[in-house]
Amino acid sequence: MLSRTADHLYWMARYTERAENTARMLDVALQTAMLPQSQFDAEQTWRAMLGISELQGAFDAKYETLDAKNVLAFMVSDTANPSSIVSCLTAARENARAVRGVLTTEVWETQNATWLDLRERVAHDGDPGEFFEWVKHRCHLARGVTLGTMLADEAMVFISLGTFLERADSTARILDVKYHAAKGNATHEMLTQREFYYWAALLRSVAGFETYRKVYRDSITPARVAELLMLRADMPRSLLACMERVVHNLKAVRNDVSANTERLAGKMHAELQFARIEDILETGLDQTLGRFMENIYKLGNGISRDFLVPLGE
Repeated sequence: MLSRTADHLYWMARYTERAENTARMLDVALQTAMLPQSQFDAEQTWRAMLGISELQGAFDAKYETLDAKNVLAFMVSDTANPSSIVSCLTAARENARAVRGVLTTEVWETQNATWLDLRERVAHDGDPGEFFEWVKHRCHLARGVTLGTMLADEAMVFISLGTFLERADSTARILDVKYHAAKGNATHEMLTQREFYYWAALLRSVAGFETYRKVYRDSITPARVAELLMLRADMPRSLLACMERVVHNLKAVRNDVSANTERLAGKMHAELQFARIEDILETGLDQTLGRFMENIYKLGNGISRDFLVPLGE
């Protein structure tokens, strides 16, 4: 497969996944902001939202006030923000258009219909919660149509690589920011009411609240949330589950220059596979997540260098 074709498929998937993750985080932040709280706490909720995406500086350069209205405008419809939902879904559609001949008709029409409907919804400025549900539904639909109609060949491998690398990065960022927002208290079994909402909101942002109840059948504790989102291979959005798919897909397309990239992915996977949450908390959850996010960045660069169009070209 041509590297430019692989590049478009990979980024189509990454931008689709990023749009969904952003919608999930904004939806939870919006619900959390409705809880009784001080103005400072409400501001911290939205500041954390920007921190997850490392967009605090870009936001401050454009907006004077940090409030729900401005953050939502910046993260939903601001085309100057490459990580806004509008920017991500537009980029996903443009990447799909560039490789339209590789995609099935259903996949292309789903991406294009999402983009067409997106402009109408943003222009009408309706209920944010309803809009976020629509974004999640369209991203689910895009993945489902892709899995249901695409041949299981190299094209699907690069789509899968983009999806799971982006998902791993998002889960790590959410967990890291929420950990700091909850004052780093990941060992206490008893939570204050506010701390409970922090961790419950984290679970909802990754569609893990019901899964947590099913797995642990007990009250929410930070240690178990971290374990679920990092070390459970059967949790679709966990770091371990994502890295299993990344390793599998890299093996399927390995070439003469990809050994180091594959080795890094294998190391990241093994560290998660054989880790215990007790050891991670003793070492420091923030240190573990920080190292993981650094390695995800290196892994993305390695994939671009070995298989795709190098970044910057």
